Amino acid sequence: MRSIFTALAVSVALTALGHDTLAASRDLFPPASSETLTVTLTGDILLDRGVRRVVERQGIECLFSSGIDSLFQTSDIVVGNLECPATKVKAPVNKLYIFRGEPEWLDVLRQHGVTHLNLANNHSIDQGREGLMDTRRNILAAGMTPIGAGQNMQEAVQPVLLGSTPRSIWILASLRLSLENYAYLPDKPCVSQESLDSLCLRISQLKTNDPACYVIVSLHWGWENHTEVVPQQRQEARRLIEAGADCLVCHHTHTRQEVEYFQEKPIFYGLGNFIFDPVKDINRHGTVVRLTIGKRQATAEEIPIVIKQCTPEIEN
Repeated sequence: MRSIFTALAVSVALTALGHDTLAASRDLFPPASSETLTVTLTGDILLDRGVRRVVERQGIECLFSSGIDSLFQTSDIVVGNLECPATKVKAPVNKLYIFRGEPEWLDVLRQHGVTHLNLANNHSIDQGREGLMDTRRNILAAGMTPIGAGQNMQEAVQPVLLGSTPRSIWILASLRLSLENYAYLPDKPCVSQESLDSLCLRISQLKTNDPACYVIVSLHWGWENHTEVVPQQRQEARRLIEAGADCLVCHHTHTRQEVEYFQEKPIFYGLGNFIFDPVKDINRHGTVVRLTIGKRQATAEEIPIVIKQCTPEIEN
């Protein structure tokens, strides 16, 4: 087991620049190469509660720092976990925490480089099935690709192809938690709640069809507001790697959790928050993962971030 903080030097260098200009900070993140595909993945993106109050005062542009813009603009693909429906539909589910973001804010996420939004989490359903499907449509209308939700479970669990050059790169998403007051109806609009056995089989099939493909698995799981990894998570993560997954990038706990390498494949157990209104200090620190995938090799870089007034910045 080992943890990597290869982005620490990058963070220090960015601080030394004093965020002078976006052009200057861009040099810290080399532009994408035709021989590789760069995939950047973030933790939770919330567009309600404290974040809503900040946006209403300062505008949604304030949620993007120059360092994050640099990182996103030098990435081919940027995947975020959208921790709320983005819809005008107001049909709140009877649960403790209920969120809703404005659909027009999605356009700004796209303008800043976000290309894909994961919906396989426990808040995408906060405004019911109609709100979930409207969010999916709004993501598409903003020029991004939704992951992990569909008209039924069969559609929701489908892998999404992130790129085909220099090889096929797939992402699979699944919510590994029970949904509060939301019935499991696989024939109705829903988020992916694919079982571990089914995920393993799907990964194995992808690898059988194309042994060279790269498979990313994104799970929403874990012990909320804790930094410790639950033993069951470790067991399940290793099973997914044994099935053929090349990288796990996960979230839900709102904390930055450990990174483990199993069979030389990285497991990011918890990225923590990204755009969020942290309640505790441990909720302010997160991780962005940057994968650089070549034809035969791939590297994973862990970039620590800290949230200041709901805005993620690359951490000192």
